[in-house]
Amino acid sequence: MIRPAALVLSDGEVFEGEAIGAEPPGGVTSGEVVFNTVLTGYQEVITDPSYAGQVITFTYPHIGNYGVTPADHESRRPFCRGVIVREMARRRSNWRATGDLEAFLVEQGIAGLAGVDTRRLTSHIRDAGAMPGAFGTAAESDLRAAASAEPGTDGIDLVAAVTRPELEHFSTTRHDGQSPHRVVALDFGLKATIISHLRTMAEVDVVPAGTSAGDILARRPDGVFLSNGPGDPEAVVGAVGTISALLGEVPIFGICLGHQLLAAALGGETYKLPFGHHGGNHPVRNLATGAVEITSQNHNFCVADSSIPGADITHINLNDHTVEGLRCRDLPAFSVQYHPEAGPGPHDSRYLFRLFDELMGGPVA
Repeated sequence: MIRPAALVLSDGEVFEGEAIGAEPPGGVTSGEVVFNTVLTGYQEVITDPSYAGQVITFTYPHIGNYGVTPADHESRRPFCRGVIVREMARRRSNWRATGDLEAFLVEQGIAGLAGVDTRRLTSHIRDAGAMPGAFGTAAESDLRAAASAEPGTDGIDLVAAVTRPELEHFSTTRHDGQSPHRVVALDFGLKATIISHLRTMAEVDVVPAGTSAGDILARRPDGVFLSNGPGDPEAVVGAVGTISALLGEVPIFGICLGHQLLAAALGGETYKLPFGHHGGNHPVRNLATGAVEITSQNHNFCVADSSIPGADITHINLNDHTVEGLRCRDLPAFSVQYHPEAGPGPHDSRYLFRLFDELMGGPVA
């Protein structure tokens, strides 16, 4: 049965559609509305903890055609507030699929909106910027009130809601026959695919975001990984102090939010982009080699250019020339803004995990 529904943005713009997924309390779901341009990988996007507090608009018009499988989950559950699509597939077709996308949304308590003119919505967000919104089957007046009351993601510590509550260990065996390194990964919203890549070189202890530098160093790691995660880097409680205490003590590699937090620990500044980078086709130039990498990205905040004393910019985004990577001059630490692990792809930047391995001393004899 069709359930008429609508999206109301905080600036008053209205988009009509029909409800899909779970039915939220009172028929209202709110969050910061952003758009993602991936052609595939909708399941990885929905289960990425970096979308906490946000409603994801998919620009690709046909979503759900290959279903879902637990093997592709990036976290224990979705943390996004909702999804908006042009058309939800009525039938899945993939040998790996164990269920339908809409059934998965219902199971996970995630509301959705289909039949929306996502081209118009995306164009509006590009012009006006990402903003709070509310959608559902409730009256338009209720949706308008919820959109006005929604705080968005600025200044809110969303990491506290997505990090693991306790340490989790992941063992491994290196394919090259060498002894693995020992890595401690700070979980700011860590994706499962990143753990898989780290396990090609190391035994991995994933620890909660609030773990102290002393507790991390007590585990005698060969390297520390700073994970991706949601929201405003300035709002993540204690992270910058922890990273500052780790600098110079152990090699560090950061991705996405981890990149922003490393920059802040080095004295850099961050700012919010108008509508963020969310997609799987962003061109990034490696300034050392001149090569252009096609990258997967998901972030609303960015490191300010030339604001990082003691570090060099290593990568830039060719769409808007924002900072995409940095490396410390005198300390064993580097980071990138984009996602080299990118499931299902692109895979252009996976060499960065090898660089982390080398920074830790290469294969252990």
